[in-house]
Amino acid sequence: MQQINRICMKICVFCSANQQIDPAFFAMTEELGKWVAENGHTIVYGGVNQGLMECVAKSTKEAGGHTIGIVPMIVEKSGRISDYVDVDIPCDNLSDRKQLMMDQSDVFIALPGGIGTIDEIFTVASSATIGYHQKKVILYNMKRFWDSLIALLDDLQNKGMIRGDWQEYIKTADSIEEISRLLQSM
Repeated sequence: MQQINRICMKICVFCSANQQIDPAFFAMTEELGKWVAENGHTIVYGGVNQGLMECVAKSTKEAGGHTIGIVPMIVEKSGRISDYVDVDIPCDNLSDRKQLMMDQSDVFIALPGGIGTIDEIFTVASSATIGYHQKKVILYNMKRFWDSLIALLDDLQNKGMIRGDWQEYIKTADSIEEISRLLQSM
């Protein structure tokens, strides 16, 4: 896979903490984690030891990469913190977690996920729209997972509910190669 100009980035990954999801999502997440490490980047993530969160951290670490876990105290108390967290940044709640993730990261990649992932995507994008930062979110559209969200964004755009173009803040990619090209242009 293509290597980007060796500019090391902190890439925040938003994703599911569920185990009972399509196995293909795990395989593609492993590839992403490996790619991140091989290209000298660091993963910033939720620090949970389940689902795609654990998968991306494990694959990053196994390929020699580095991880930063932004871990709510409730997760630590329940014993669900990943063994693959290099740097553990504790936080009080999910609002703090999102702010710390934005502060710690250069760019965001959203893998398949649920309500929490969608919340994270829109927190980052809405913060960018009003000028808090200029960071982008990339929807990694594994197996067309984000198609319905993309259609919703297009519909909102067409109805005049989004100022500007939503694609200024949220990018889409169907492969790691497309992610690499997007990162090169940022």
